[in-house]
Amino acid sequence: MGGRLEGRVALVTGSSRGIGAAIARLFAAEGATVVVHGRDAEAVEEVRTSIGALGVLAELTDFDQVESMRTAIEARVGPVDVLVANAGGSLTPPALLEDIPIEGWKKTVDANLTATFLTLRSFLPGMKKAGRGDIVTISSNAGRRPHPRSPIPYAAAKAGVQLLTQDVALQAGPFGVRANCIAPETILTDENKTVIPADVQARLVEAHAVRRLGTPEDVARTALFLADREQSGWMTGVVLDLHGGTQI
Repeated sequence: MGGRLEGRVALVTGSSRGIGAAIARLFAAEGATVVVHGRDAEAVEEVRTSIGALGVLAELTDFDQVESMRTAIEARVGPVDVLVANAGGSLTPPALLEDIPIEGWKKTVDANLTATFLTLRSFLPGMKKAGRGDIVTISSNAGRRPHPRSPIPYAAAKAGVQLLTQDVALQAGPFGVRANCIAPETILTDENKTVIPADVQARLVEAHAVRRLGTPEDVARTALFLADREQSGWMTGVVLDLHGGTQI
């Protein structure tokens, strides 16, 4: 490990577990002052203490809470100049469109697209004013292609995250701010190890050219690449598919 993010202040939303926690750990190892975010105080504290980071709690669908979080971070460690908008999740089971609960649709779109929008809306002005910033959003391969068993609200929200990221890249680029997006396929988080049966995992492995499922660390290394200006400084508005060869 080097110091590729030395001197940077990095907020990773939804970093109390899974992909977000892996990103927070890697960014800390690369020298960043990391801010761990979540809604579960105990989970945030566990990750925070393990890497010597700052921990914050906020409901990202509430702009007042997002603004309070930003103000607290700036007071403690300074302005954020690396932002990973990772928080999200599929909050309603896959179903035919006419069977999707309206409340399930709203909650899923809010947790993914609205939360990302509000987070960027809060932190982007400061980055533009400073003339520097690197944003990484986390979408999903579900938002990259239609599928007969797609979790439609989640897929639609993640597709929205991709276009939102590209719009931000165009608008903020002249101010020195980059924005890129990662669209992972199935990632074997601790939760997925539990909820995806072993036989299903085996079938999924066979659908990947590299013959394994992705790990949180795979996403973390990709996020580091996109946050590191020396490595990816001429990349912005990119939606980077991370799928182990499922679409070749």
